[in-house]
Amino acid sequence: MEGEINNLVMVWITVVASLCYCHTIGKIITPGTTRLIPILPVILIFLVLPLSLRTIFLGGPISFFVAWLANFKLLLFAYGKGPLSSNPLPLPLSRFIPLASFPIKIQDNPINKQKKSLTNYAIKALILSTIIPIQQNKSSIHPNVFLFLYSIYMYIALEIILATVAASVRAALCVELEPQFEEPYLSTSLQDFWGRRWNLMASAILRPTVYVPVRTVTSRWIGRKWAPVPAVIAAFLVSGIMHELIFYNIGRLKPTWEVTWFFALHGICLAAEVSVKKAVNEKWRLPPLVSGFLAVAFVMATGLWLFLPALMRLEADVMAYREMIAFIDFIKSVSNIELRMDKVIIVFSALRSS
Repeated sequence: MEGEINNLVMVWITVVASLCYCHTIGKIITPGTTRLIPILPVILIFLVLPLSLRTIFLGGPISFFVAWLANFKLLLFAYGKGPLSSNPLPLPLSRFIPLASFPIKIQDNPINKQKKSLTNYAIKALILSTIIPIQQNKSSIHPNVFLFLYSIYMYIALEIILATVAASVRAALCVELEPQFEEPYLSTSLQDFWGRRWNLMASAILRPTVYVPVRTVTSRWIGRKWAPVPAVIAAFLVSGIMHELIFYNIGRLKPTWEVTWFFALHGICLAAEVSVKKAVNEKWRLPPLVSGFLAVAFVMATGLWLFLPALMRLEADVMAYREMIAFIDFIKSVSNIELRMDKVIIVFSALRSS
């Protein structure tokens, strides 16, 4: 645990130093390929940086934050676009670094946004706490039931981790941030699930880096009406590849490309959904209750078929269980040390008074 924390500190020192360099580059070089060239070494460093970590609770988020999101933001920044660019004045370094290194997005109109209640997170944390007894009794649980339960744990853990990071950044910057999740189990369609509810920071960065450029290029050949179809599929393919990178950083196993197939399938199905909506001009729709059930069921079924098995092949459940137990033991040891120190102080004070 101590060695991993030391590695984490070195990773963040490298990230901050690299972003300071990129911020300086942005001041002295105009947007375009000439700015991209000096930023490319940082992008390469960020790609391999998560390999310094071996734990799923540290290596996984760093892969997502740095190797994926930060790199895509830097690519946009190189061309004067994205959340790291502002006109006419550049972002201050104090805001540039957190916006680049964390999965956050500042709200444009925070007045009309409702925050999630602490009760919401408390209930989800309570559900997540059952992962320990479930893991301990894994051998007596049907594999498909275990995968279903683990998919729920994965969603809750990811939401809590991202919400915790966002809360810390919100307190530091004194700004309101967009939520990362919007109760995806309430989705009414695949478009609603992926575009408005699930991991919104990923979709927010895929849109300007993949979706918009592909849509712009393909619109010249197939027209603006149907250009979103290949753009959606391209965005999902890139998402699949980045997930493969995250999985590799976690388990160091050769990709089987099941995860990419999962996202490719969803990209095709979402493109088909968008095409049907365009064909009927949004005049005919299934009742939200029916379409929502079908969408969530499809996500769960394909996740149990393609996504979760790839994660289990890395023994992610075993890793997470071990790390949770190690963290609990670490907290207990720290508490014991503090308790002993308190006793020493009491004894020392008593000796002094006598």
